[in-house]
Amino acid sequence: MSELSITPLTVKFPHRSKRGILLGLTPSQLVLVSTALALLLATVVSTGLLGAIVLAPLWAAVAALVVIRRNGRSLIDWAPIVVRFVKRRRSGQTLWLARPVTRPRHDGTLHLPGTAASLRVVTPSDSANGAAAVHDPHHQTLTAVARVSSRAFALLDPAAQNHNVSGWGRALAGIARTGHVASVQVLERTVPDSGDTLARHWAQQGRPETPVAGQVYTDLVASAGPAAAPHEAYLAISLDLKAAKRLISQAGGGFPGAFTVMEQTTSAIAQAARSAGLMVTGWLTAREIAAVIRTAYDPKALSGLQQWSESGRAEADPAAAGPVVQVEEYDRVATDSARHATYWVEDWPRTETGAGFLHGLMFTAGVRRSLSLIYVPQGLESAMRDVQRKKAAIISDAAERSRRGQVDSEADSVEYADVKTRERQLIAGHADVALTGLLTVSAETDALLDAACAQIETAAVTAQVDLRRLFYQQPDAFTLGALPLARTAL
Repeated sequence: MSELSITPLTVKFPHRSKRGILLGLTPSQLVLVSTALALLLATVVSTGLLGAIVLAPLWAAVAALVVIRRNGRSLIDWAPIVVRFVKRRRSGQTLWLARPVTRPRHDGTLHLPGTAASLRVVTPSDSANGAAAVHDPHHQTLTAVARVSSRAFALLDPAAQNHNVSGWGRALAGIARTGHVASVQVLERTVPDSGDTLARHWAQQGRPETPVAGQVYTDLVASAGPAAAPHEAYLAISLDLKAAKRLISQAGGGFPGAFTVMEQTTSAIAQAARSAGLMVTGWLTAREIAAVIRTAYDPKALSGLQQWSESGRAEADPAAAGPVVQVEEYDRVATDSARHATYWVEDWPRTETGAGFLHGLMFTAGVRRSLSLIYVPQGLESAMRDVQRKKAAIISDAAERSRRGQVDSEADSVEYADVKTRERQLIAGHADVALTGLLTVSAETDALLDAACAQIETAAVTAQVDLRRLFYQQPDAFTLGALPLARTAL
């Protein structure tokens, strides 16, 4: 059989469960319903049915909070999110301004807004290539970031596509089995091209003195820069310092021991990534990590960072990695030179589709965006407990409906089949990872952002991906989705 006759692999994702902890109720709904029932019982006992009738508006309000849904959540589930946003706005926390440093700070602090304020970039003293990592003292993680490249997946023959897909699956399985990798993030983004790299190449390699052609190429290079929109891809590996405590102690302890373990882990992951067609072109230095973060907040800063860099790659002082200003709104966040809106991938394709189903979404013309795939390895025991819990919930809900004389739900049958498939895979020894997808759309003005979001939402329908725009959570969502920090808590 020739390579051209090989059929590309297809993928299908399991049904995302929307089941609550009891009778389909989420924790917030359950607390509210339980409180209302207890109050109803106390009212009937103390004042009789007349008292319960008098409180009818209260029961109606409780029912509305539980039953009415907006953007995938009931009103009671929205309540804590909205309350936090209102409290932040009243206290002025929705506006973040960079201030001149008036007191000594830790070297390498990134000065980011919100929950990422304590992050700092650390470089080992014995690093040969200057590779650095981001330390999170609260979550006790150490994150290394690599620049990766690959051949265009859509242009590969079916055999190469199948090989790359299988290789990435094996790489994720190997990562999950280490036991000390907290999370893995793949970030693919488009950036505005200043044309500085192209101009440098022409200045170093070109021959402008060539008759006719030299002048033509010089004019072309001068005008071609801003028209392009290059793609960048990064791989972030987060080491769980608590889980790797024994290995770190054996390697000498402290940050030197942690970097030794990190170097071993990243080497193994880089080797595994090669089987998926991914080439790790280098682990980022402290200044390169700061530049990636800086250009996410301020895309227009890219040209300046490239211009003053000796290597031609964007570099920045870690102290200047964060934005100068950040303004939070309920459906977007505004930073130095851009507006951003982040979407959560609520559902992946649930029917058989090609492995390159995200191609149309990633190459939407004229849209600047960042796509993050965050993988969190799950331990075998915790995964099996989760499977048993979900099976018990599905069976109990079905029994309750049968007792009430309600019809069976086909969605329950599909969900139960997906859970059984997952259980068989775990028993067979397959690793388990939780996948979260975040898509951040950026533009210079609010009007351009709205137009870009409309394009992305249309492309998502074609890709069979359900996007959910995150409201009242945009700053944290931007940090997770647009920055290569491998963070997982929203």
